[in-house]
Amino acid sequence: MKGNTSWILRGSAAWSWVIANELSIAAGCARAFADVGATLAATYLNAKAESFVRQVTDQLLCPIVLPCDVREPGQLEAVFDRLQAGWGALDFLLHAIAFAPADDLHGRVTDYSALGFDIAMNISCHSFIRMAHLAEPLMPNGGCLLGVTFSGSGRVVANYNIMGPVKAALESSMRYVAAELGPKGIRAHTISPGPIRTRAASGIENFDNLLNAAAARAPEHHLVDIEDVGNLAAFLVSDAAQRITGTIIPVDGGEHLLA
Repeated sequence: MKGNTSWILRGSAAWSWVIANELSIAAGCARAFADVGATLAATYLNAKAESFVRQVTDQLLCPIVLPCDVREPGQLEAVFDRLQAGWGALDFLLHAIAFAPADDLHGRVTDYSALGFDIAMNISCHSFIRMAHLAEPLMPNGGCLLGVTFSGSGRVVANYNIMGPVKAALESSMRYVAAELGPKGIRAHTISPGPIRTRAASGIENFDNLLNAAAARAPEHHLVDIEDVGNLAAFLVSDAAQRITGTIIPVDGGEHLLA
């Protein structure tokens, strides 16, 4: 359904955040947004990551590509200042960022350190709330905020560990944001893909086992990819989905159906 006219966006301004490389979920979403006519801005974590991000943004002719480390004071705000100066408004945003310190990520939730928990929650969840706060004045005619989650938020997935509680917090935050900003026509969703081989996923122990189990369990018996996620994202930010908000939508070939 790429390019279907029912997916044409209200306007042209959007922000895809953060692309890690051409195989990341954010890259798949960015390509789908561009296919239906969006003009995109993107951010990258640091100078080391910039070249990988530009492999995506150069192909999509993104006019704005900026650094953004949400741990650095003022960087997120600087991105929104640039968008305000350049565009004056936004139609949608994609939040695709998660992080936990490796030592804590690979350990038990029971043993998780306070510092590690603060870092994981701040980067993976609170940054979405900050983004919504900064986006609100740039969406006077409404808009859509998207986040990315995983089924480990609602059930115990081996080796997903602390990211399960963190993603659960992200999903809850999304619902409250959707309720609070709904009167202004601003919608919010989290997309929940099945396991996809991305750089972020490489930090999860025994990830190949998770991939194989997901493919075996899913009724369709195959894995999803970043294009599948992008297709859903493009629909959710379009006018065709303007009466849908506050949802957690799985893209997993039906794996979520089975106990």
